[in-house]
Amino acid sequence: MNAHPYAFLALFAAAAVAFPLALLGVARLWARYFSPAKPSATKNAVYECGVAPTGDSWIQFKAHYYLYAILFLIFDVEVLFLLPIAVAFTGLPAGALLAVLVFILLLAEGLVWAWHRGHLEWK
Repeated sequence: MNAHPYAFLALFAAAAVAFPLALLGVARLWARYFSPAKPSATKNAVYECGVAPTGDSWIQFKAHYYLYAILFLIFDVEVLFLLPIAVAFTGLPAGALLAVLVFILLLAEGLVWAWHRGHLEWK
């Protein structure tokens, strides 16, 4: 009797879902039974790197720095994808060149979008 040709994919998908869920369940049980919650004023206090806390912990945080970091990562990872193509450029078929051009055009579109929205201006 032959199994379905894609049965191993279903098995791997089930294992990929079951394994992390089992680990999360074990961690939850461990936290519930072996490390009970012991709230106190010290644990619930604001922590500022060992310095005595001052003021309210709910402050507005500027997200611009994260946006710069994300944009840098996007365009930095672009280079990692383009490097293997540049190395093997002469041996690639025309379809690969078309795929690379689409990739570069999508990244250029993202750069134009970020520039147009003013996300590249340092404030």
